[in-house]
Amino acid sequence: MATGRKGSTSKAGGVRFPDDDEPPGSPTRRNNQSNLSTLIAIVEKDGSYLVKAGFLKSHHCYEIVFTVPVVPTLGREISCLPSSSPTRRLSSLRVHQINSTLEGVMVTCEYRTHQEGVLQEEIALVTRGRKNNNLKVKLQARVIDPHHGTPMLLEGVRCLGAQKEPHTQHSSDLKGI
Repeated sequence: MATGRKGSTSKAGGVRFPDDDEPPGSPTRRNNQSNLSTLIAIVEKDGSYLVKAGFLKSHHCYEIVFTVPVVPTLGREISCLPSSSPTRRLSSLRVHQINSTLEGVMVTCEYRTHQEGVLQEEIALVTRGRKNNNLKVKLQARVIDPHHGTPMLLEGVRCLGAQKEPHTQHSSDLKGI
């Protein structure tokens, strides 16, 4: 009986890492100018855009950066309209910066989570001087309870820190009780 080893064959598949230039349909894209990854807004049937921010933790503050692809109806000088919802007292989503890039409009915003569930916030982008022509962008996130662990954040989402719960009182506030 032969005790020699049979020829070893290696599998040619291996691990493949994606290139830096991701296709336009990918959920994240790396911006070459600032080396920052952003989420990509996806157009919906009604003409608005949807940004999926993934899983976030309740009672935390996040910086979310997303890009809306080039929209011909928007000009170069873009701003954000304030929320017009009469039921909303204080918006959880604040836009900090809007930049026009070659790939579209890059929006940097701050999102404060206050409750669990699938939450959706909406902003309206407008060209300065043309308020009647706006573009609606919906930001959607699945917010989990802080006791269920730490979610893995998508590229373009950064945790800025935990918020103090408003109903929690400190011992110094309980004087005379």
